[in-house]
Amino acid sequence: MQTKRIKSFVTGFPRIGEKRELKKALEEFWDKKTEVSSLEAIASQLRKRHWNYQKEAGIDFISCNDFSYYDQMLDMCEILNAIPKRFAEISDPLERYFAMARGNESSPAMEMTKWMNTNYHYIVPELSAETVFKLNPKKIISEYMEAKSAGIKTKINIIGPLTFLGLAKTTDGSDNFKLLDKIIPLYKELISKVSELDDEVFVQFDEPLAVKDPSQEFLSLMKKTYQEISTACANVRIILVSYFDHASETLTALKDVPLYAIGLDFVYGKENLNCLSDLNGKKLIAGIIDGRNIWKSDYNKNYLLLKEIEKSVPKENIIVSTSCSLLHVPYTLEYEEKLDPRIKEWMSFAKEKLYEVSDTADIFENSDTDSSLLKLKTNGEILKSKIDYLKTTLNAESDKFKDERSFSFAERISAQKKILNLPVLPTTTIGSFPQTAEIRKLRSDFKAKRISQKDYDEGIKDYISSCVKFQEKAGLDVLVHGEPERNDMVEYFGEQMEGFVFTQNGWVQSYGSRCVKPPVIYGNVSRPKPMTVDIISYAQSCTRKIMKGMLTGPVTILNWSFVRNDIERSAVCHQIASAICREVSDLQSAGIKIIQVDEAAFKEGYPLRKEKVKLYENWAVESFKRAVSSAEKETQIHTHMCYSDFNSIIGTLEKMDADVITIETSRSGNKLLNVFAERGYKNEIGPGVYDIHSPRIPSREELVQQIKMLIKVIPAERLWINPDCGLKTRKWEEVKPSLKNMAEAVMEIRKTI
Repeated sequence: MQTKRIKSFVTGFPRIGEKRELKKALEEFWDKKTEVSSLEAIASQLRKRHWNYQKEAGIDFISCNDFSYYDQMLDMCEILNAIPKRFAEISDPLERYFAMARGNESSPAMEMTKWMNTNYHYIVPELSAETVFKLNPKKIISEYMEAKSAGIKTKINIIGPLTFLGLAKTTDGSDNFKLLDKIIPLYKELISKVSELDDEVFVQFDEPLAVKDPSQEFLSLMKKTYQEISTACANVRIILVSYFDHASETLTALKDVPLYAIGLDFVYGKENLNCLSDLNGKKLIAGIIDGRNIWKSDYNKNYLLLKEIEKSVPKENIIVSTSCSLLHVPYTLEYEEKLDPRIKEWMSFAKEKLYEVSDTADIFENSDTDSSLLKLKTNGEILKSKIDYLKTTLNAESDKFKDERSFSFAERISAQKKILNLPVLPTTTIGSFPQTAEIRKLRSDFKAKRISQKDYDEGIKDYISSCVKFQEKAGLDVLVHGEPERNDMVEYFGEQMEGFVFTQNGWVQSYGSRCVKPPVIYGNVSRPKPMTVDIISYAQSCTRKIMKGMLTGPVTILNWSFVRNDIERSAVCHQIASAICREVSDLQSAGIKIIQVDEAAFKEGYPLRKEKVKLYENWAVESFKRAVSSAEKETQIHTHMCYSDFNSIIGTLEKMDADVITIETSRSGNKLLNVFAERGYKNEIGPGVYDIHSPRIPSREELVQQIKMLIKVIPAERLWINPDCGLKTRKWEEVKPSLKNMAEAVMEIRKTI
């Protein structure tokens, strides 16, 4: 039997479990329903299962330390002892770890933001010149030995020092990279520690920051850092991986650094092809299999791409890989029993992608064998069936509305204030209220046809009316219906539009135990009938106060879905915008005066390279403006955005021209808000006054101080007061006192204005 020369490599694997076992174990532990021993046992089972799946698929380079209870950046804080002072006195390491992620009674959680341009959230390290770093390699060593005892040789995954520092924040305003000299010795110490684990040890350093237009200073630091790390121990093979775009400058900077291998993304960074001569004898981890989308890979295209790479890199130096960690795709298709078999055949989730990596390596090595030819033929037939089917689908509906609203913000806000007649510092929430076990059971019972339409409708209406009564009693000014009918802010709308399909178990980790199940856009998008009018109209009938209509924006629906890859993303987004535009028109006709079109994921769709940003901004802004173009000047349009660097997109927000924007800022103080004041942003703003990702209940006094701080930055007449995101994941016993305190804090401040 011929020995395979071409090796296979997986950058990282999902950790939540094929049936979300880790999510359930974490939440039971947090609720004190289980002991730590139970959590640890489930984690160990999952790790072993993940390693074995990769081994069975023929993967040569299997990761350890890609498993985490919450987040790998948070793990690195523990490994490097980068513990914020407010948590330093917690002696139990696991209690401290979760307190850093989720907050506790005395301290707010660490800031959380999006990992590059994905929907995964990471915990932002808090560093300063006074941070005392020291190495704690226990987790890394124990997981490596756990795999070894199970008969599996693994590589060790860690976040590289440049990315760790570059994505951190400094609490004293110091330069992040000034801390590099403090942590390089710890990375070298780590290399020394793991060198004792085996005769040959492979360590993968993740440096995705290398794709974000690296400066000359960054590249110099990269070279200096890896020159030191790569020579630390002779038996440790250093692999540097970058992903989500091209890293050509870094490849050039590291030309003479003796790394074992460099991993490059050839799916989202095709420019990497132009700099392969700078590998200078290193192995190439060729990211060929898409780690961010769920479509079956094209084996023939993979083969041709690898042949192109081979012109610059000796075949024996090429290792076939995923483009990035498979953390960003669902676990497996095995439990998808309800998907249209034809569409399911076009898909590939994490477990299936393992075989795509292995198959691609086999085909590249032995393209003319019967086995490879059969794989190429079968794969080609499946992809052709997809093309043939999509050719027969109907075109998306044409748009009868304008491309944008006709009136300026000044004209709109003047008309809106007369109609809405709201007090200064109007209070509201972002949209969702707790999804209780009873509500989830109601939806699942209806979906399974265990209850009638009438029983379902009555249950939903009961929840809505109770939400309305609570908000009125709490003293909120603009109410929401609570969204009990919605499983997810994107899935709910996708289920009512053509061109979408849905999985049963296509869960992807968003942060901690929070998972999302992205819809799949496979064809042209249209809206057959109104999606929210009846339920929002019912909610409005329950109160004399203003009820917000709640929609998800086209860019967010796109960015939080797995999108067809046979046409441009911009074309798909415009199709979604036309559907949302019709919904805005229908809500308006039903008498709804405020309509929120959430663009929570607008920022995460940004390209990581500056030269690619303008194109994205143009079609994303066009899509949002098209979605709200049917709104008359009296109809107030709100939008919501999650954690973002607003400094970089303030001009784009101005172009979007929403009447009110609500934003997540509570974990960042006023830092994210300052740019709106500095820019002279004219539209109204609702900065989040407390963090909904933590179970912590803010006091009235604390909220008074927070609102006073906001007024120093933005005039009170342009401020809205709200939590920083939806309340779906919180419990009523947390939500009720928090919102009551928020409303009372506003009433107290109004007396002084």
